[in-house]
Amino acid sequence: MRGLPSLAVVGLDGSAVWQGVRILVMVMVTGLAAWSTARAGRPGRGVIAVVAGIAGTVAGAGVASAHLGKAGLDVAAALAVAVLVSGLILLGWGAALLVRAMPGWRRLLAVPAAAVMAWFVLFPLTIAVYATNLPPGPLGPASPAGYGLAYRDVAFRTADGVRLSAWYVPPRNGAAVVLLPGAGSTRTVVLGQAAVLARHGYGTLLVDTRGHGRSGGRAMDFGWWGGRDITAAVSYLTRQPGVQAGKIAMLGESMGGEQAIAALGTDPRIRAVVAEGVTGLQGADHGWLPHGIDGALTRGMEWVMYTTAGLLSEAPRPVPLRDAIAVGHRPVLIIAGGAIPDEPTAARWFQAASPATVRVWVVPNAGHTAALATQPRAWDEQVTSFLTAALNPAAAAAAPA
Repeated sequence: MRGLPSLAVVGLDGSAVWQGVRILVMVMVTGLAAWSTARAGRPGRGVIAVVAGIAGTVAGAGVASAHLGKAGLDVAAALAVAVLVSGLILLGWGAALLVRAMPGWRRLLAVPAAAVMAWFVLFPLTIAVYATNLPPGPLGPASPAGYGLAYRDVAFRTADGVRLSAWYVPPRNGAAVVLLPGAGSTRTVVLGQAAVLARHGYGTLLVDTRGHGRSGGRAMDFGWWGGRDITAAVSYLTRQPGVQAGKIAMLGESMGGEQAIAALGTDPRIRAVVAEGVTGLQGADHGWLPHGIDGALTRGMEWVMYTTAGLLSEAPRPVPLRDAIAVGHRPVLIIAGGAIPDEPTAARWFQAASPATVRVWVVPNAGHTAALATQPRAWDEQVTSFLTAALNPAAAAAAPA
């Protein structure tokens, strides 16, 4: 019975070919497990049940949490919950069989074994499933009109054919900024930043990245589709009247900021990046993690998580952020929340890749991506002065100190 909801869950997303492959693999694994269980002793049945339970728990928890958080109790969420429950039952039954098969004091090894399995298997695999199976969230009622901005609803396609939806406010100063939200968010979360920039004459293109809001495609909430989405957004701006060559910048929040930095290393049309709340898109970006046992445990867990996500998604893994900064060698402003200890640490580690081009602004007492809400005047001054210097260096040099 568990196989039916499992088949539905694994076949929900991706291309028709990918859905077929996943369903075929699930059928084969289910059949093999049933055949083996009928012939195995207690330890063998325990191992098979634990493996099947892990698969069900991971798939069920990842898909259920993704859909419940974005779409509510839809068909996918209901099926995933059924898979999760059956997976937990199998996991518990299999673990009990294995413990009973252990002699004497060796049963005590079950406790550290459970901890290792939770940290290096259940947790990272669940996060990988979640990140690659998110449904698009609703855009919501907010729009640039609420900030008094004249705008257009626009759309454009990526090189692989995905239709992206955006709001566009034309510039008055010849410069334009692509604004990217964070993971799981839509363009509405960067409306405040867009309003500040528009007051200074900047054009703004607020984009729903693929799989979010009203854009097409499948979401990948580690941000690995960012390069293709950003290339399409920048290409759209280059075709707009009033946007001058060499005056296109990026502003991204959290995952959007990380995507913007990664794109800096591959798209020379991007002249500057403002990135807030960035810590990295992959394990290669986490060199700022502490050394010692804590850092080693985190890196091991992340390796499992990112490797699994790469197998579950067709998204290309981006260039490491430090490499992008060094290769791009163009101005970057990293904004870090002072209330989030990892953010200043990560920001300074990224800055070390090119101290001459990267500026770090740590906002005291600010939470994740909360700099504008915490210090609106300082945010205005820091960001607009940075963009002025980056996009119009002659004018910045002539300005009075």
